[in-house]
Amino acid sequence: MTGNHQTLALLLFSAFIAVTLGITTWVSRKRRGSAEEFYAGGRLFSPMENGFAIAGDYMSAASFLGISGLIALFGYDGLLYSVGFLVAWLVVLFLVAELVRNCGRFTLADVVAARMTERPVRIAAGTSSVTVSVLYLVAQMVGAGSLVALLLGKTGEAAQAWTVIGVGALMVIYVSLGGMRATTWIQIVKAVLLLGGTLALTVLVLVRFHGDFDRLLLTAAERSGHGAAFLAPGLKYGGDWTARFDFMSLGLALVLGTAGLPHILSRFYTVPTARAARRSVVWSIGLIGGFYLMTIVLGFGAAAIVGPDAVRRSNAAGNTAVPLLALDLGGGAGSMGGTVLFAIVAAIAFATILAVVAGITLASSASVAHDLYASLRRKHVEPRSEVAVARIAAVGIGVVAIGLGLLARDLNVAFLVGLAFAVAASANLPVLLYSLFWRGFTTRGAVWAVYGGLVPALVLVLLSPVVSGSPQSLFPGLDFQFFPLQNPGLVSIPLGFLAGWLGTVTSAEVADAAKHAETEVRSLTGAGAV
Repeated sequence: MTGNHQTLALLLFSAFIAVTLGITTWVSRKRRGSAEEFYAGGRLFSPMENGFAIAGDYMSAASFLGISGLIALFGYDGLLYSVGFLVAWLVVLFLVAELVRNCGRFTLADVVAARMTERPVRIAAGTSSVTVSVLYLVAQMVGAGSLVALLLGKTGEAAQAWTVIGVGALMVIYVSLGGMRATTWIQIVKAVLLLGGTLALTVLVLVRFHGDFDRLLLTAAERSGHGAAFLAPGLKYGGDWTARFDFMSLGLALVLGTAGLPHILSRFYTVPTARAARRSVVWSIGLIGGFYLMTIVLGFGAAAIVGPDAVRRSNAAGNTAVPLLALDLGGGAGSMGGTVLFAIVAAIAFATILAVVAGITLASSASVAHDLYASLRRKHVEPRSEVAVARIAAVGIGVVAIGLGLLARDLNVAFLVGLAFAVAASANLPVLLYSLFWRGFTTRGAVWAVYGGLVPALVLVLLSPVVSGSPQSLFPGLDFQFFPLQNPGLVSIPLGFLAGWLGTVTSAEVADAAKHAETEVRSLTGAGAV
């Protein structure tokens, strides 16, 4: 990129960072230091504010950069991510949002521990939540590295490494100083910027083709080199049965995974009532639905205007398709319009990454402090001590995410998020649904459900083509691939539900009917909710 691109984009980056740090500083002066303030923002947000924040949390680098890139490279098969990410919110709306808000306090483990022996359940759920969060963070780090490498015209490891380290440092500052209130306002600002930028690009793409969407699709198919196959299923997930099972596995993970994501579940605690939580989800579905419809236009627009070959040359995984599209729509590499539009889109993408990593880091540090630390201490922990541990945990989680982000820098960010969704659906969703709806569910069943989904999901990823056995693997020079699918959801999600059932029916413990009745009444009516 030219010096103009770099200078303008860096100025916009700096402006967003200055604004968000200002918000964080302002909030840190007002905070009371309580656990409720740090984890849930004092439960003071309105449904609309929380709906925008949820949308900001969910519309990550995977959505803005990864999905558009996959559609640009693989056409119809890339649509699976857009459809799966959106349909998943129906599960959240009907089965999770209101009930979780009534039953919990800060984390997923609060819901499960309400009717179980607390210590083993909190340790299991806390471990799973941190694992899912770290996997999700890795995707954001990879997106940051790809974006800034494109911006600076440097593909070397040093440029990406410093970018990832910088993002990690900023997310630790946001979480440590501002807690949930600062993180929420950063999400709201980011959601408005992202929706505005995406809408502007969508309009420009449609104007380029005079509003003729059919012409856009035909041009994309023609430039793809695959012809009509680009607009039909099977380009990425067709052919042999392994690819078809991978398609089903990914779809299952995307649809069921959202309801088990810790940073999404924690957002339901930032509103005062369960009704507000439900209305938050309605707001977020409207915003997210509109956004994913626009990513379809951007993906096919990148294929038609930039071309899949140019996208691959810039980034093999397709993560830079949208910035390149913005450059072309603005008038090309040498034009003022191209410079401005590219810089704005790059800044919005960077803002997206910063905001999402802040939300995920807060959720994972809450799990470390509220679930793991408090359980392992075996005695009452003061809220101020717990919050201090959460701030320290944010640093440790940031370091781990940075290291893994550097290792996975050549993978598509939407694909990486698909792995996080698979682990969330395998480990968190079974224990959550069983706890809410199964009267006979026991402590052993809860622990087995978490580990019975978590361990197989991680083992299958390690033994899959993602890690070894192919040129696109994390370790292309090694080959210990035994599991053929890239996404483990098709196997690990049923195993999580099966382990929860098996642990319950083989347990000598008798489920506490009174506690279940209390949880049921509380989840449905909100009586006694925090």
